Amino acid sequence: MITNALPPLPRSIYIEPTTRCNELCRQCPRTWLSREDDRDLSYEDFRRIVDQFPALERVVLHGLGEPLLNEELPRMIRHLKARGVYVLFNSNGVLLTGERGQALTDAGLDEYRLSMDSATRDTYAKIRGVDAFDTVLGNVRAFIDRQQALEATAPAVSLWFTAMRENLHELPALVDLAGSMGIKEVYLQRLVYFEKGLARSGQSLFRRSTPEELALVGRCEQACRERGIAFKAAGTATPVESLKRDFGERPWSGCGRPYASTYITAGGNVLSCCFAPFGHKSAREYREERVLGNVFEESIVEIWQRTRYQAFRRAFESDHPPRHCSACGLNWSY
Repeated sequence: MITNALPPLPRSIYIEPTTRCNELCRQCPRTWLSREDDRDLSYEDFRRIVDQFPALERVVLHGLGEPLLNEELPRMIRHLKARGVYVLFNSNGVLLTGERGQALTDAGLDEYRLSMDSATRDTYAKIRGVDAFDTVLGNVRAFIDRQQALEATAPAVSLWFTAMRENLHELPALVDLAGSMGIKEVYLQRLVYFEKGLARSGQSLFRRSTPEELALVGRCEQACRERGIAFKAAGTATPVESLKRDFGERPWSGCGRPYASTYITAGGNVLSCCFAPFGHKSAREYREERVLGNVFEESIVEIWQRTRYQAFRRAFESDHPPRHCSACGLNWSY
């Protein structure tokens, strides 16, 4: 709850290295909804952002785009690691070549999260909008093989699967695939839907799963245990629990991001979280309703502790939070 004390600057932040992407996923808000213009974050601007945070513990280097499209990414990671920060990002793996993979390892990346929503080439192309299944598999296999040859423990590689009715039947084969590649963690994510493309309520399994669908997820949990793979979902719930969970009458209220984290776009705009960049009707609405400040125009201290962020927090604590908060935990998960 809000008190008179101003919250300290967050120690965990999201920064977008780029808003560009090399896939056109049919369930992704980036493909269908309004957003900022495409751009890469320069290393100089990256330093202007992170050097404003005197104490950082965790930085997520992804947002709307594919992080590996920014050639300065390893340099950004090295700077954060020199400060003792835990660094991770999600990626589609298309550009995880031998050279790029080695650069990530050399830079000290802690965690590489592979977004993979299918176990077959045809389904991959249908969901992801590009025919890159074989490329991604080859890249990830080679990356893990190099790690094992070097006895490197970082970055830890995990696989992230967005569960939909379109692809759930392929989850058992994807678990097998992860095991064959040496991936030790598989995450089931709930679909964020907004009634476009594949991101529709009819595709969502959250609180809509049939007994057969829940049983399939349960079998995957068992298969992962037998293979020594950690099978997880968002937060502390198991994958089956995450599909059944009831967040109550104020489903957004359990989120701690208004007080403990922030999201900074490649253009320097400060947003409350990773749901905020999408779906505004106009640039004016975006700035008025979503943008809490810009780190290239004023300091993060001024933004984090000033009236606009405080007004956002008060609304969040009320029964009428901002629109990008109101469905969080109801239709998808924080």
